[in-house]
Amino acid sequence: MQVYKSKEELKDEIKKSYSKFILEFDDIDEANKDLKADGVDRSPSENLAYHVGWTTLLLKWDRDELQGLDVKTPSDKFKWNQLHDLYQYFTDTYASLSLKELRSLLDKNVQDIYKMIDAMTYEELFMPHKRKWADNATKTATWEVYKFIHVNTVAPFATFRTKIRKWKKIML
Repeated sequence: MQVYKSKEELKDEIKKSYSKFILEFDDIDEANKDLKADGVDRSPSENLAYHVGWTTLLLKWDRDELQGLDVKTPSDKFKWNQLHDLYQYFTDTYASLSLKELRSLLDKNVQDIYKMIDAMTYEELFMPHKRKWADNATKTATWEVYKFIHVNTVAPFATFRTKIRKWKKIML
């Protein structure tokens, strides 16, 4: 996993990977948003729903802790060994929206993640044991908040860009 030296470096990496990812949806017609392609595990709408779901959870974890609430990761309804069910929940919750609506939600979440990063001190972002939700999310590893941001933005934007490109090669 990449190690970042500053808030700006983290935000720049998110922006770079997000920009490449989201552009892939520019030439997908709304009528094709739910089509499945052989060898690709998600339709375009499911792909976006996945990202809306995870970025929404990431923002919720931090917002809830700051409000003094007890944070359950990955969510109040699902445990880490129920990720398949969580992904289905993301699909059920968001995939029926239009591509435009999904892109708008995801863009807002990314903008809110930038604000979350800006609102944190360097220590809160890059040092361990600064957020309870980050400490409680893993049983054996110690993860700083920036790692959770990375694995819910930069990494999946890059991985899922490859998936949507494969879908487009087959379907368009």
